[in-house]
Amino acid sequence: MYKAFKHLIAATLLAAASLLPVTALAGDTLQRIIDFRTLKVGMSGNQPPMTMTNRQGGLMGFDVDLAQALAAAMRVKLEIKAMPFGELMGALDDNEIDLIISGMSITPERTEMVSFVGPYMMSGKSILTRSETLARVSSTADFNRKDLKLVALSNSTSATFVRDAAPEATLVPVSSYDEGVQQLVDGKADAMVADMPMCVLSVLRYPEAGFTTLEQPLTLEPIGIAVSKDDLQFQNLVENYLRAYEKSGVLNKLREKWFEDSSWVAALP
Repeated sequence: MYKAFKHLIAATLLAAASLLPVTALAGDTLQRIIDFRTLKVGMSGNQPPMTMTNRQGGLMGFDVDLAQALAAAMRVKLEIKAMPFGELMGALDDNEIDLIISGMSITPERTEMVSFVGPYMMSGKSILTRSETLARVSSTADFNRKDLKLVALSNSTSATFVRDAAPEATLVPVSSYDEGVQQLVDGKADAMVADMPMCVLSVLRYPEAGFTTLEQPLTLEPIGIAVSKDDLQFQNLVENYLRAYEKSGVLNKLREKWFEDSSWVAALP
């Protein structure tokens, strides 16, 4: 089944690539990709099921597959640069990477600094907890309490969400979701605020921990690809490919692979 999926992706990419050739009228980012025949994609590597590290130390996930698809369509080599989520925007600004694909929510604040292509997915904030009481909250007012410690990924929209929606609670910033999960396991925090897919995955991945999560997310957030505001040609190229993937069903196949079929969880450490 996996080989058939790869063949479907490859065939779609070849068709898209033939229709959308890389233009010679390139800005800095696109020209760099053309010159070095390499697409450098930044991602955190620790946001399952979007991007994560497997037992062999390699990266896998929805965003990894999407990055591979874009590089294949551009007919260049893919170089994934994994770094803490909070450093991705700076790396893009410093031209260390060509774009960001890392479950990044499209927000007005981020759009001041970068341009977004997409969205290619909709997500939302939820909480991961061992408390049955917290798992039944229906609004942010239910956990805006001084006695609660809430974990969130540093420099993420989840951290901003906690500051804005639950200012009475104590925010505990962490550098990775694994660190956040460990805080809950060790009883050092009451809940972790994260995107809904991450919360659902953690419940499946750590059945012995007694985790639970919300049935419905507290917010609705569009997820997009971040590119430099200074290269409109490159932005247009990525938009064209993403539109082709949506119309051809490639994105639906990726959603089924990473959100409906949980067999890949066995590949995690």
